[in-house]
Amino acid sequence: MKSMTALNAMKRISSVLLALCCCLALSAAAAATVTDAHGNEIELDESLQAYTAVLLSGADSAARKAETNLGDLWTDALRWFAVSGRINEAFDEDDAAAGLAQIAVDADHVVALWNGGNLRADVAEGVFGAEQLAEVLPYPNKVAVVYMTGAQLLEALEAASQGLPWTEETDAACASFMQVSGLKYTLDLTAAYERGEAYGDHWFRAAGISRVSITEVNGQPFDEEAVYAVITSNANFNGMDSSYVFKAAAEADQRSTITTAVVRDVVWAYIASELNSQIGDSCAQPQGRIVIVGE
Repeated sequence: MKSMTALNAMKRISSVLLALCCCLALSAAAAATVTDAHGNEIELDESLQAYTAVLLSGADSAARKAETNLGDLWTDALRWFAVSGRINEAFDEDDAAAGLAQIAVDADHVVALWNGGNLRADVAEGVFGAEQLAEVLPYPNKVAVVYMTGAQLLEALEAASQGLPWTEETDAACASFMQVSGLKYTLDLTAAYERGEAYGDHWFRAAGISRVSITEVNGQPFDEEAVYAVITSNANFNGMDSSYVFKAAAEADQRSTITTAVVRDVVWAYIASELNSQIGDSCAQPQGRIVIVGE
């Protein structure tokens, strides 16, 4: 009798231990972490899931060479974040206290720019989650707003184009090439880039506008004198790669700011809210926002 009692007790203990192990395993799965490219350990929400019917192209320097469907999706998410008003909650206390907790231009003057060097991986067809998005953007980027004139916007795109056409030798310089939402532009590779003063390790300031023309902004004529709100990353805000225009414009217009919003979170919110977590066949190809001639 004592042996049977002891056996039952052991079974109960084993059951409890097994249940505890399962709970710990589930807890560990829910709290999975990755280390980003800056060495920060970030916790991933593994409950986030979406489905794409098409390959979203970011690997093999794809977004450094030309417009890609992933570049379109990414920049659409950033522009949506601004024009939907969701960005308003991401301005910090100082901006809010100064009355700057909203975008200061109309929606038809809001565009998004994202450098191709910050799209690092494909999203394969099928179900994907937070880990795949962290592979695409392995940096802790925050959403930033830079107010710049049309002339500055044109120069920013000109400078960003200087590494193209892409080759293995120009790959680093091509990291600055801009994926866009809210505007269309043409890049003429038959025209030489006019190099000004050296900027960083791989870039030069634009001494003139010879390669890029902006054909429209949100369906309206482009205006060099108008002020546009450019939604981008904190890295571009601070002058990364060829983004010297971003830095100068941000310093000149104090409404420009870096928000508290994490870019990956914004992309997820867009996919969930606007696409119902389903990326369909309409995203199979780039949307025709960037025309490259003379390749």
